[in-house]
Amino acid sequence: MDYMKLAADATFVGMANKVGGPFGATIVRGDEIIAVVSNTMMRDTDISAHAEMVAIREATKKLGTMDLSDCVIYATCEPCPMCVSAIIWSGIKEVYYCNTSEDADKYGFSDMHLRKYLTGEDKSVLNMVKVEQREDCDHLFEFFNKLNK
Repeated sequence: MDYMKLAADATFVGMANKVGGPFGATIVRGDEIIAVVSNTMMRDTDISAHAEMVAIREATKKLGTMDLSDCVIYATCEPCPMCVSAIIWSGIKEVYYCNTSEDADKYGFSDMHLRKYLTGEDKSVLNMVKVEQREDCDHLFEFFNKLNK
């Protein structure tokens, strides 16, 4: 089965229906196809609706777990830092992709500002401010642990 072609086909359909841009993804577990999607940013007016994110959301719902460590993802383009983070959080250990972030940049789909921020090359992108300890936040982790014992 050509999982990348499935992702590309979903992307063409998504673009034709003005659902999203030129990005798609397929998640598989063994020989089982779990999710095949395009990104849905335009349809959902959601900047986080990248194809990899949509595929992970569909896969976790379908499988009833947030652990996708037995899955592989095929993406039509190199995942951005947000998607890489979600892929790592989900436990996926293997990503196959075709187009690079440089390819995407040529067509106006740049994530270079994110990459430069995360490498420390450009901290002007975001001002992160640590707020001193507050009672209303101090006990959130302890409360969560008590609820989940």
